[in-house]
Amino acid sequence: MSNATLTTPPILAADERVGQKSTMSKLLGRPEIGALVGAIGLFAFFALVAPTFLQPSSFATVLYGSSTIGIMAVGVSLLMIGGEFDLSTGVAVISSALAASLFSWFFSFNVWVGVFLALGVSLLIGLINGIILIKTKLPSFIVTLATFLMLAGLNLALTRLIGGSVSSPKISAMDGFDSARAVFASSVNVAGVDVKITVFFWIAMVLVASWILLRTKVGNWIFAVGGDANAARAVGVPVAATKIGLFMGVGFCGWILGMHNLFAFDAVQSGEGVGNEFLYIIAAVIGGCLLTGGYGSAVGGAIGAFIFGMANKGIVYAEWNPDWFKFFLGLMLLIATVVNLVVKRRAELK
Repeated sequence: MSNATLTTPPILAADERVGQKSTMSKLLGRPEIGALVGAIGLFAFFALVAPTFLQPSSFATVLYGSSTIGIMAVGVSLLMIGGEFDLSTGVAVISSALAASLFSWFFSFNVWVGVFLALGVSLLIGLINGIILIKTKLPSFIVTLATFLMLAGLNLALTRLIGGSVSSPKISAMDGFDSARAVFASSVNVAGVDVKITVFFWIAMVLVASWILLRTKVGNWIFAVGGDANAARAVGVPVAATKIGLFMGVGFCGWILGMHNLFAFDAVQSGEGVGNEFLYIIAAVIGGCLLTGGYGSAVGGAIGAFIFGMANKGIVYAEWNPDWFKFFLGLMLLIATVVNLVVKRRAELK
């Protein structure tokens, strides 16, 4: 009778590709989580040091200030996720407003004609940026810096040539102005508080951008071209069309904000907008977008813009010297960038 040989079955190693991440790991993996924690902390801070901050009318003002950054931060966030950024956004907003104003005034057309012409101008700026980037393969920093300089010069030169001044002529008496103001610069009464319509534009644009990123193949393309454009091209992603589309998306956001500026104030200074491009980029970076591309969210950009709005108005409500605002903004940018980086690394280790 032979002895039976007992064989211990081999222990199979767990396949990391089908492993389940914990809820905490998934939460920490979200790009906007660091900005959300910062926004909650900043909100609590100003609520304590400036009781006026919590009044409904004051908070509506905070939301308005946030929306004027947040509308552009939506397009800029998507562009940064796609691996590029745009230094011409600040002056492009003013270019759109000036195009609508000067065209309507000079030709005495209905204001709405100028509005749609301005949309074409804004999309064309994005298209040109994207095409030059793709054709020359130059860094977006160089391409959009050149666009920034050219638009700044055109804004001033054309405004002086057509209107005879550094600001656009007033068009409030022209046909279509009141209806355009109702669309782009009115207020909506919410529970007895007037909330600027830009807040609703902002929220709607964040929702649409989030849906595109998370629920459509275009969103997959955006993450892919931002992560590795060559690898994305190798698997059939239309890299050129995606990047051009992102630049045109930034142009569309600039048109929305430009029309608000025009119809809220009736006239636009040709030298405005310089420096605002950094605010849009800061909002996106605070919200978790990486300068290297392939990572971020539209919600994070919105939270970054909200942090900006709270800091900007909170300092006023706290009656502090506003000279400290830019220092405070730079500090927030540095802290948010470090926190987002640490959170991302820890999430990858879990």
